[in-house]
Amino acid sequence: MEDRRGQGVRMGDIAKAAGISRQAIYLHFDTRTALMSATAIHVDVVKGLDERLKTVLSANSALEALEAYVDVWGNYVPEIYGLAKALLAARETDEAAAIAWDERMECLRDGCRKIIADLATEGKLAPVWTQAEAVEMFWTILSFQTWEQLTVECGWSIDQYTRWMKTLLARSFVAS
Repeated sequence: MEDRRGQGVRMGDIAKAAGISRQAIYLHFDTRTALMSATAIHVDVVKGLDERLKTVLSANSALEALEAYVDVWGNYVPEIYGLAKALLAARETDEAAAIAWDERMECLRDGCRKIIADLATEGKLAPVWTQAEAVEMFWTILSFQTWEQLTVECGWSIDQYTRWMKTLLARSFVAS
């Protein structure tokens, strides 16, 4: 996926790269979509995403969870950058890549949804937002594309990215 930037990756190509037959792949994955989705999930497992997210889940407040979520995301994207870039590039013309990308982004949105709901429950969600609007904005601000623009195109360090994202999101969503 990374070598071809997600373009034209067929089951046969994947089998060859893995050193197995095409039929062997189909014994485990009914479709290319299933394989792409499993690949993205596998990367999350190998990179320890669930372990990293424990800092978010153990936060003592919604604001602390928001800050931990930004830390996890900001430090995780560099590790999955190649695969994410490939899926994003391929999603316009490749339904399997689009589904795999959308599934991963829905997980990111779920985290945003939980944090915004917790802010609302604590009475700390800024009154200008509905929960639905805040979730959409939070998710969009944390998008892969925003991370890429700030770190790759603008040259921000990961520390700079996470520091300013925490500031922006807290000022945007937390009632003063």
